[in-house]
Amino acid sequence: MVKRLLLNDVFIIVIIAINAIIIFMQGFDPPTPLSTWLDNLDNFITVIFIFEALTKIRVYGFRGYLSSGWNTFDFVLVFLALPSLITWLFQLNLYTLEFLLIFRIMRVFKFFRFLRFIPNVAHLMDGVGRAIKSSILIVFGFFVFNFIVALISCFLFKDLAPEYFDDPIISFYSIFKVFTIEGWFEIPDDIAKVASPTVTFFTRMYFIIVLFFGGIFGLSLVNSIFVDTMVSDNNDELEAKILQLENKIDDLISITNTGKKK
Repeated sequence: MVKRLLLNDVFIIVIIAINAIIIFMQGFDPPTPLSTWLDNLDNFITVIFIFEALTKIRVYGFRGYLSSGWNTFDFVLVFLALPSLITWLFQLNLYTLEFLLIFRIMRVFKFFRFLRFIPNVAHLMDGVGRAIKSSILIVFGFFVFNFIVALISCFLFKDLAPEYFDDPIISFYSIFKVFTIEGWFEIPDDIAKVASPTVTFFTRMYFIIVLFFGGIFGLSLVNSIFVDTMVSDNNDELEAKILQLENKIDDLISITNTGKKK
């Protein structure tokens, strides 16, 4: 009975959903009795996931279990949740050992198991992987362009706006914000408060050019390549169907012409 439950995807989905609700409720800092009960239930669910992995390893064998990419994915996520279980078992005080707080956060990774139950998720992940491979060079070029503009901006505006361009790292982040069209106008407006009208004019022109080439043109190019590659297999399938239809039409025309000659 237990074995059948642990191998049943519906049961696992329900457990993951319950676990998500539990951690959601814990985010509201409930009173101590309820908080303790929720914490115990959360760790009990982690134990269920451990037994699920052990059951599958026993049924399929370790190599057979890891031969499935989704089983490997599940195993890694359960492994990331183990630190939270350990701190609970040994009653470690996370408030005196602040560096252990990260362990508690890792239990949230269990929710990623929902991904495997999304319809056609394997097809979707294949498309994402294909798009990432095709976009590596353009993303690298975009990164280099961001880096160059960040260095130029650092030397130009370091004294006028140190909060945005005090060093190359801060400048890189600020330029990336401009590229994403997120509050890009705030930076030149802040510079205008301490600069002369002439400097203000050229500063605004400078950021308009940066926004156009980095944000409007650059990011649009990256997005278009990524999306086009991701859905390319759908286009291939459509082209194959069109080619098949054309071949059938050619066959019908050929048969019709042959009949007319007779």
